[in-house]
Amino acid sequence: MVPALVAAVVLCVYVAFALREHQRFGTTGYDLGIFGQGVRAYAELRMPGSEIRTATAPPPGFSGDAYPLLGDHFHPVLALLAPLYLVAPHVETLLVAQAALVAGSAYVLARAAGRHLGKPWAALSLGLAYGFSWGLQELVAFDFHEVAFAVPVLALSCAAYLDGRWVAAAWWAAGLVLVKEDLGATAAVMGLLLLRHHRRAGLTLFAGAVAATGLITLVVIPALAPDGQYGYLTQQHSYGLLDGWAIKSHTLVGLLAVTAGLVLRSPLALLMLPTLVWRLTSPNPAYWDTGLHYSAVLMPLAFAALIDALRKDIRLPVVIPLAVMVLMLPAKPLGDLATPEFWRVGPREAAARAALERVPDGVGVAASNSLAPHLTDRTRTYLAVRRTFQEHPDIDWVAVDTRDPFPAGEAAAVVRWAEASGWSRVHAEGGVVVLRRQTDRP
Repeated sequence: MVPALVAAVVLCVYVAFALREHQRFGTTGYDLGIFGQGVRAYAELRMPGSEIRTATAPPPGFSGDAYPLLGDHFHPVLALLAPLYLVAPHVETLLVAQAALVAGSAYVLARAAGRHLGKPWAALSLGLAYGFSWGLQELVAFDFHEVAFAVPVLALSCAAYLDGRWVAAAWWAAGLVLVKEDLGATAAVMGLLLLRHHRRAGLTLFAGAVAATGLITLVVIPALAPDGQYGYLTQQHSYGLLDGWAIKSHTLVGLLAVTAGLVLRSPLALLMLPTLVWRLTSPNPAYWDTGLHYSAVLMPLAFAALIDALRKDIRLPVVIPLAVMVLMLPAKPLGDLATPEFWRVGPREAAARAALERVPDGVGVAASNSLAPHLTDRTRTYLAVRRTFQEHPDIDWVAVDTRDPFPAGEAAAVVRWAEASGWSRVHAEGGVVVLRRQTDRP
């Protein structure tokens, strides 16, 4: 009863937050629009591709209409959303599905806490502390991502490990290779942990995860990528291993704080190492911070390790993680739920809604980052950058919020270029502009 209550609360809160954030144009083309286009392609029995992703991803000479998403990251698990999208063909379906996946993982870990700690209040406390942990809040706050599927899979694998169901733990962990290519390393570590309990399951999982990861990153993704490479192995940034530790340390401290430091008292904490290693050694500063969605996969691992530590010494303070979560709440995304501005329809939101009504269905449109996910379900949507018009001359509409910060300066520059090229302005309000080619194509 308690785990189901925890899951219901988490689901309702996250659905309310995600849908309202989308309504107020807090979601973006990068990444909700991209994933929306990918899931729409699956629903239409096409390989997943994204027109939006062509704005920044393709190598020189790429001339395709949509960037092949499996040549960027390996996430075939997204095909599971295709039936839901057929029933409800809207990007909001992805947001609700993500909230449901997180809520499902909260149910699994709350149930594990109640079973291993023997107290309903432990299930309630740890379930809520986990469900609203900062890593999961950041996942839901930043659009939609494939790692939402990893969260319940990791929870199920760790719960099976805590129960002593070694083969089940291995099977669940094996599914991670279908979620994202870097999670194969986490599955391999689970294989190593299982060696002392079930040698065959551990060896099979370790060897299979290593082989699958190598095959995916060295063969499958390059075969599907336009330039024949797995681009994340050669990211060009000017930072080194010793840079950014003022930021990196915040992530480590936040990870310890969410479990009151007890995560270190369980071997399950080792499962966090692959994700932490690639993030903290990456030259890309986007991976270092507590923001965005990159810490979501750490949350089920940390709380499973916490349950393991508490069952070994029940005298330890069970309520502290919940208290930490409550104290952090005002500074995290869900804190916006308590502010009147979050629910109020402001001038920018009203102007954006009015602008989108002027764009007809089925057309090719270049949209700025905040408007793009509102158009992908009914148009062929590209990101509004100047290079888009060179590579896709069949675009007849532009819809931009000139204040969109990404890509920097492009939204306003596109408006200036289009008007100088003879496009007509059909709507302009509060910095949101809609333009159309002056003459129709034959």
